[in-house]
Amino acid sequence: MTTSANLTVQLYGGEEAPQIADELIAVYADVYSIEPYAGDPFFSVPSYIDRLHAAFEMKGFGVLTGRADDGTLVGYVHGVTLDPERAWWVSLGGARPADAVRAAEDGDVFWLRELMTLPGFQNRGIGHALHDHIVRARPEAWTTLTCIVDNEPARSAYPRWGYEVIGRIKHADESPLYDAMVLRP
Repeated sequence: MTTSANLTVQLYGGEEAPQIADELIAVYADVYSIEPYAGDPFFSVPSYIDRLHAAFEMKGFGVLTGRADDGTLVGYVHGVTLDPERAWWVSLGGARPADAVRAAEDGDVFWLRELMTLPGFQNRGIGHALHDHIVRARPEAWTTLTCIVDNEPARSAYPRWGYEVIGRIKHADESPLYDAMVLRP
């Protein structure tokens, strides 16, 4: 556990994370309760619960939580080691940098699956702090993520943090369009 600027962070692996699943789900429910996500089945809480529990079982799963001084979970980030055969990754084809493809084949790419901060705690640098902390803590040299193309201000933040957009994908037929991005070592 690390404390920094009124934020206490803690890293959990796939075996420990289910113990805090209810807290993670509650933050998701709050963050995704606004338009354009509210009412969209892709962003429903039951759909997220399924995705989260599936992620617990994936290779390299880790979640980093951020808590306020009173212990309130104000945000978190989670991800896994990227499977080089993951459909969205493969769908990018030649748009993927060749060295990123090789890194994924070597198990050296972290797929940042979710990064969220409670609405009342946004615009305070918490998301950026959680991002930087988990990227430093991961054994993989590369990081990749997907971000909804019109999800501002997140979509604009990632390039400022060093990411480059390499293409656009859909995670499912019913999902919105996402920018796929990589962060080089």
